[in-house]
Amino acid sequence: MTSLLVVPAMASAQLTPEKTGLKAAAAESGLDSGCSGADCLADVIGRAINIVLGFLGIVLLCLFLYAGFLWMTAGGDETKVKTAKQLLVNAVIGYFIIGAAYALTNFVLTSLATVTSPSAATGPAEPEPDVGGGS
Repeated sequence: MTSLLVVPAMASAQLTPEKTGLKAAAAESGLDSGCSGADCLADVIGRAINIVLGFLGIVLLCLFLYAGFLWMTAGGDETKVKTAKQLLVNAVIGYFIIGAAYALTNFVLTSLATVTSPSAATGPAEPEPDVGGGS
């Protein structure tokens, strides 16, 4: 069973952009991953926010597990059950807040990347004026 999980990981570990030719193709097409100031800043901020939201997701999972443990070990004590229910409700509310925060930051960072990309700065190409005696 272990070999079924490990062998594919070892096989795909050999694939790198340099070995597949993707790095050279990106450089030739002008899509090289070299980042400029605004792109790097947006990337760093986006990664930091994703790390924080991922950590909050782990905390949320721990809250769910703790509330479930409290409820299962309450032994009929109404105060413990009430505490566990309140903790679950607060965890669900936190889940929706984290989801909304992720959606908002994803939208803002995607919009920021679109606005600050070099192709957005040039704008749409203007049509060439018709010069001369066409029919």
